[in-house]
Amino acid sequence: MKTPFLLAAISAFTLAVPAFAGDPAAGEDVFKKCKACHSVIAPDGTVIQKGGKTGPNLYGVVGRAVASDPDFKYGSGILAVGATGAVWDEAMIAAYVVDPTKWIDEQAGDPTLKSKMSFKLPKGGEDVAAYLASVAQ
Repeated sequence: MKTPFLLAAISAFTLAVPAFAGDPAAGEDVFKKCKACHSVIAPDGTVIQKGGKTGPNLYGVVGRAVASDPDFKYGSGILAVGATGAVWDEAMIAAYVVDPTKWIDEQAGDPTLKSKMSFKLPKGGEDVAAYLASVAQ
């Protein structure tokens, strides 16, 4: 009788965990929209994506603590999320780019906090996140 229970538990867990499957190649193309504000530059100075400096360098963002780039001055909203100890993963990046201010409000629990990032990416966030994860491996 343990086997049906185990199978049911595994099935329930599998259904509860959302699948995350971004396409890095598609994300590289979508990232063109992000280059106005963000670059991707490796620690050794290798330029992977030349871009603006309005936003932080996104090299190694996946696995990095939120609001932790020492070379960037973050706004109070994202700093509040960073203070929680949050670490960027692909799913968080994909959710953030859809509506940064809404994401900050949800993460920090304070609807008065805003994001300095006014751009919204309603489609392709999963792909951009997969791309960013792929360039820093």
